[in-house]
Amino acid sequence: MKILFVCTANICRSFMAEHIFKKISVEKGLAGISVMSAAVLDMKGAPADPKAVEILSENGIYVSGHNSKLVTRDMVAAADMILVMTNLHKDKIADNYPEAKDKTFLLKPFSISCFNRDYNDFDDIKDPYKLSNHHYRFCFDEIYISIEGLIKCIQDVES
Repeated sequence: MKILFVCTANICRSFMAEHIFKKISVEKGLAGISVMSAAVLDMKGAPADPKAVEILSENGIYVSGHNSKLVTRDMVAAADMILVMTNLHKDKIADNYPEAKDKTFLLKPFSISCFNRDYNDFDDIKDPYKLSNHHYRFCFDEIYISIEGLIKCIQDVES
């Protein structure tokens, strides 16, 4: 299985999601899943946001050398599941890659239900970029809880 996390710039949310997923999947013994992250906005290889790196390290996830990547048709085609942070990201993926519509999901609803398709604005994981440490920690927590739910859903499907 291949999972692609997508956000605006791939320097905060999708970057954190990729590495949170890797940590939790190892802890839960989930194997055979490759994961990557990308952006809908070309940041030309910008480095990860230092506050995002700091929040990850505060939680035992140590990452260095990340540079943003723009989502590509090849990434979309290779992904079995695309997880986005906002409804706008979901719409952007659907507009640019209509063939991916049925495999693109908001991440946050996984915090409460497997494959919930009743979306609303409350299902967005807000961008903490250039906000306070509190916003980055809140974003981390939302992503972490959502990924725990996602992994539970994957394990339920596999068993």
